[in-house]
Amino acid sequence: MTTTSDFFWAIIGVLLTIGGTFLEAFVTSPSWLWQQENVAVHSLGVTYQIGAVLLVGCLGGKNAAAMSQIAYLALGLTLLPIFSEGGGIDYLKQPTFGYLLGFIPGGWLCGFLAFKALPKLELLAFSCLCGLLTVHSVGLIYLSLSHVFNGVATQGIILGDAVEKYSIQPFPGQLAVSCAVAVLSYLLRGLLFY
Repeated sequence: MTTTSDFFWAIIGVLLTIGGTFLEAFVTSPSWLWQQENVAVHSLGVTYQIGAVLLVGCLGGKNAAAMSQIAYLALGLTLLPIFSEGGGIDYLKQPTFGYLLGFIPGGWLCGFLAFKALPKLELLAFSCLCGLLTVHSVGLIYLSLSHVFNGVATQGIILGDAVEKYSIQPFPGQLAVSCAVAVLSYLLRGLLFY
């Protein structure tokens, strides 16, 4: 059953996902030596997009996460260029569209698991990991099927190279973002008393 809070979190989820698409994720490694005053900043090579999907799942639940990602896909396929490389119905041909499609079950599963018990950091981290793995699973299935139905190569990329480019290389950065989401959602759920 969908509630008003589900719609509230779904709207927040759409806005966070759109914003997260264009924000690159960075980490800092401060110098522990007193003589150095510099703080080194390193790119994770990914955006906060997956973090937004998982955060809405951890804070809003399964319905809000799924609704927000359905709305995100609908907006991107019909109206606005809100995906990382544009938008429109032709985006279905992009090798990364399967990962965007995976946001729906990934967010739903994350939200489902995050509310199975009282919020614990381990539970939220596990739910984020399961959501991330679901996104990659759907993305890999879509990528494989697009290569099967479109011949040997899609967009001039061999399947093995596509898997490395779209799953293997971004996974460590996305895992780091997922861990940050687990900690942030644990703190926010404590502050929001649920």
